[in-house]
Amino acid sequence: MTKLLSEAALARYRRDGFHFPIDVLSADEASDVRARLEAFEARDGKPLAGGMRHKAHLLFTWLNDLVHNPRILDAVEDVLGPDLLCWSSTFFIKEAHDPGFVSWHQDATYWGLSSPDVITAWVALSPATLESGAMRMVPGSHKTQHAHRETWAKDNLLSRGQEVMVDIDASGAVDILLEPGQASLHHVLIVHGSEPNRSADRRIGFALRYIPTHLHQTVAGPRDSATLVRGVDRYHHFDHEPAPDSDLSERAWAAHRDAAERSAAILYAGTRTQSFENVVRG
Repeated sequence: MTKLLSEAALARYRRDGFHFPIDVLSADEASDVRARLEAFEARDGKPLAGGMRHKAHLLFTWLNDLVHNPRILDAVEDVLGPDLLCWSSTFFIKEAHDPGFVSWHQDATYWGLSSPDVITAWVALSPATLESGAMRMVPGSHKTQHAHRETWAKDNLLSRGQEVMVDIDASGAVDILLEPGQASLHHVLIVHGSEPNRSADRRIGFALRYIPTHLHQTVAGPRDSATLVRGVDRYHHFDHEPAPDSDLSERAWAAHRDAAERSAAILYAGTRTQSFENVVRG
């Protein structure tokens, strides 16, 4: 029996490569998470950027809580099974009237994981609408891995500005429209992208990448790390990341720096980029 998804919803996910919406936070809870993020940005004097957008759940207790949200984990468990790691998290923030966009791509291309048994739970903290640049996904496109080119385009929110090297028929794409507190699930191979934010509000999404514990990293380099969020890790392919003891503590900063350095070495292998700090917006 499934925990959260209906059998029909699970079948659609397997057919289409995505499922939405899932109510994971109340409107008030989503507003509180956004307020905490923006309070930090106000104290820091600038929008969250660079390395702090990557694995921020290792820095803030309230994001660690979101990574462990039982409704998200129940939905992910319905697809991947009971033993789960959060391999990464990323803020995708488009400012009001922001030219930033996401090209058509498949997440698995540069991640180096041993199997496509990977799910992204994308949590909306502000409305994801057509005007604000909601994600678009091509149903069924998760069944084939495509070659990609790297553009490093200035306004592309992806780490390399990567895009698929095939023509995408966008006529059948589905707009992933979400209210604050709702989430979508998508497969690591789904072809997806998004347009710039043409609205007067920020479009804030927090993407959580979950894997079963049997996966391993295939890219040569430092040993990868992840956060055990449910069940038991019988394989120990990843070093376990510690939960933050308090927001932005010295221990949390050290854990985040270590995890980010490992991730950057893997995700940017073969490039001149050494750190997420060089990626201002993605």
